[in-house]
Amino acid sequence: MRRISDLDRRLLVRVADSRLRGAHPLLPRLSRAADHGRLWFGTAGVLATVGGRTARRAALRGIGSLAAASLVSNVVVKWTVERKRPVRDTVPLVRQLRRQPWTSSFPSGHAASAAAFATGVALESSRYGLMVAPLAAAVAVSRVYVGVHYPSDVLAGIALGAGAAALTCRYWPPRPEAPAQARPRISAPALPKGEGLVVLVNQRAGMATPGGFTVAEQLQVLLPAAEILECGPDDDFLDLLRQAARRAADRAGALGICGGDGSVNAAATIAAERGLPLAVFPGGTLDHFALDLGVPAFEDTAHAVTEGDAVAVDLGRATPLAGGGETSQFVNTFSIGFYPELVRIREGLEGRLGKWPAAAVALTRVLRTASPMEVEVNGRQRRLWMLFAGNGIYSPEGFAPTYRQQLDDGLLDVRAIDGEERLARTRLLISALTGTLGRSHVYTTRRMRQLRLSGLHAVDSRAYDGEVAADPAEELLIDKWPGALTVYRPAEPQNELLQRARTAAAKAPHWWRSLLRR
Repeated sequence: MRRISDLDRRLLVRVADSRLRGAHPLLPRLSRAADHGRLWFGTAGVLATVGGRTARRAALRGIGSLAAASLVSNVVVKWTVERKRPVRDTVPLVRQLRRQPWTSSFPSGHAASAAAFATGVALESSRYGLMVAPLAAAVAVSRVYVGVHYPSDVLAGIALGAGAAALTCRYWPPRPEAPAQARPRISAPALPKGEGLVVLVNQRAGMATPGGFTVAEQLQVLLPAAEILECGPDDDFLDLLRQAARRAADRAGALGICGGDGSVNAAATIAAERGLPLAVFPGGTLDHFALDLGVPAFEDTAHAVTEGDAVAVDLGRATPLAGGGETSQFVNTFSIGFYPELVRIREGLEGRLGKWPAAAVALTRVLRTASPMEVEVNGRQRRLWMLFAGNGIYSPEGFAPTYRQQLDDGLLDVRAIDGEERLARTRLLISALTGTLGRSHVYTTRRMRQLRLSGLHAVDSRAYDGEVAADPAEELLIDKWPGALTVYRPAEPQNELLQRARTAAAKAPHWWRSLLRR
């Protein structure tokens, strides 16, 4: 420790004696601007306002990481490790701050906050992370430059902040920048300028567009030859969707849909039944299917439509075996129990809290009033809080599944929360709050090709892609319709390279595969 202290003092004196071109008055001002996280809150606001969906996620993770790092550094570590601040006489008066901090010098809270925010942003988007990193580095360096921290204080703060950001991945895994894999389908027609494309815009999705343009106007600019239909609050959505499908079939073109996952579900069902390619324009709140598909913006879908680039994806389906009703398809998930209500509450909160905190709050609310359901699963009587079936394998394995890496694997991701275990409700809540639900005895996961559910007469909450449905069937067969849907998405020349990387990772040692997954 004495050697480190001596080295710290020598480095501090060297920085004090240096004359860095352009450093003054920039670094002192940056140091003051970062007080109480003001600089990072402002940066997050700019990202959320100017950027798109990825920028908003990056800003949210950055702020969450900053909060965790500030709590640990300022409340825990500083009061545990008491270290005096450097003597101000070593630093030129012009650099010194007007208000000198009085708390422990170790670690640097400013450096911890800067590193946490920059790392959190980079976890969601390497592009935005590169933009924020120089600013964060400048703030960290400024704390030595103005003489309020030793270099080791700053290095410790950087390590603490980066660790806090990495820890958020345990509760809220970042969405991969690469889209999910799917089989290529070359039979989708190329539609120059959208000729032959009929798009139905669900105005109830409430999507805002930049520049004051309506969704229909923006689509018309991108695809001037396409036919755009709009569904207002008083219109019959399914009737308009069937009209759009008929017009697309008459023109030997494709069906388009702009809306949330519920709208995409309805369009995918009709497109698959009629053999029409589907163009998905993300227009909902979360747009899980569009993001997994790799079309986060209108421009992505428009480019794929004009070039004729498409893939074949699986559809999940629930077929009644008793009690009547029609087969229902789903592009993302099917669920029974309290999960539909939990999703509704979580989606209303996650814009402010983030996915994991919102999921925990939603779980707490639902568990106060929910009761386990009695249902027969593959011939075995079970007492469950909820049962979830994903159209493909979802990540993460714990609570709040977020994304898929493949859209044509032919598998169902089945997850259930057991209601028979002793103190199941309490154990479930504790596991969710600590991020250990994936290893809890009350939480089970299976990968299978089909699932048979019986005794559903008392189950009144069934959801397909988040939309609650009144389904009279007392017995359901949940399975996959392989490659049923042809959907436009941009071609990816890097797919072969990504596949090679995944193959290499599969052959690597266990510890290295774990590192790659992280």
